[in-house]
Amino acid sequence: MRSEHRLQSIGYVWRSSNAELTKRYFREAPGQERTHIHVRRLGSWHEQWPLLFRDYMRQHVEEHEPYVALKRSLAERFRNDRAAYTSGKDDHLWQIIRRADRWAAANGWTPGNSDM
Repeated sequence: MRSEHRLQSIGYVWRSSNAELTKRYFREAPGQERTHIHVRRLGSWHEQWPLLFRDYMRQHVEEHEPYVALKRSLAERFRNDRAAYTSGKDDHLWQIIRRADRWAAANGWTPGNSDM
């Protein structure tokens, strides 16, 4: 059984409007605790990007506070506008991923397993 069918069989709702074609995005059923599940195609950019981000951030604790501060500021400013909150992180995230890419090249990083 494909992952999306398994998730749907236990009540998660596939958000088919997600524009990222190599990622399936699921949410909780109405009335359930907030849950976001991202299922990514093995080997795709959408799989590698979060693994690189995760591994880089784990090695560079100095990056944490500016990212946390930005997220808190955006959450306060865009409390009821999820799209604005998400797009507000774009520039900062791309700056991090460019540094992460240089770090990966210098250290021979390759995508490891997810934490799941």
